[in-house]
Amino acid sequence: MIEFIQHIVNGLSVGAIYALIALGYTMVYGVLQLINFANGDVLMVGAMLGYYIGQWTGFGARPSYLGAAALLVMAMVCCGVLGFFIERFAYRPLRDRPRINALITAIGISFLLEYGGQLVFHPGPFAFNVVPYTPPLQFGGLYVSASDIIALGLAVALMLTLQWIVFRTRVGMAMRAISHDPNIAALMGVNTDLVISFTFVLGAVLASAAGMLYATKYHRVDPLMGLLPGLKAFVAAVLGGIGNVPGAMAGGILLGLVEELVAGYTSSSYRDAIAFGILILVLLVKPAGLFGSTATEKV
Repeated sequence: MIEFIQHIVNGLSVGAIYALIALGYTMVYGVLQLINFANGDVLMVGAMLGYYIGQWTGFGARPSYLGAAALLVMAMVCCGVLGFFIERFAYRPLRDRPRINALITAIGISFLLEYGGQLVFHPGPFAFNVVPYTPPLQFGGLYVSASDIIALGLAVALMLTLQWIVFRTRVGMAMRAISHDPNIAALMGVNTDLVISFTFVLGAVLASAAGMLYATKYHRVDPLMGLLPGLKAFVAAVLGGIGNVPGAMAGGILLGLVEELVAGYTSSSYRDAIAFGILILVLLVKPAGLFGSTATEKV
């Protein structure tokens, strides 16, 4: 029983990180009907910036919770700016073009960040230790690491903040209006360019936070670290229902739990295969996802 709970705790912390990345996918898709494949690589940029800023400021040499929080905020701000520039100069000029153009551009931006990152940041990997070592908390035979507690707590706080922004603020109302019909939203006075840019910034901020949490959990960074988490987060977004914010949260948590249970009770080599097996299964059985709905279009 203790072993099962241990896997659940690990799965929740990993799933919360997947959920943060998946929220970026689902928000952009909800507003623009575009899969922003570069979102996983923004995770890498956030983690690499956290590492290098930590080296420049000395927080990396003297780990502290205050220093880690400062690095997190700086990485989120930098990635928010990056998200703005990606939308402004890569996607906005293609907004009135066929969707395949934007999709190809998204893949191109992803490769640019991955291999440009190797040029700018060096291939690595690098040890990432900005959070001071804290012995795991023990509850009977259950051990919970500080990184799991931080990842789960911060991810939940960010997801609740996003939920509040989307459903309780004017900009959130504008995002939902554009998601429903961008032309009518524009006629009603919504600044669609500004709201779409804000959506990209928000997704990039969440991805950078996920990158810092991912690096803190696994204690390493490298320019290709965003590839696999980004793909798994896309699976989580599809699983929950692409375009559905609560669905992305639930999909990320569920995927993390399934991964950890499969790795714990079978073999860790199945961890990655199970994610893409779930994607195939969802597309075959319920293409709209667990929380999505299929719209009937009359012709």
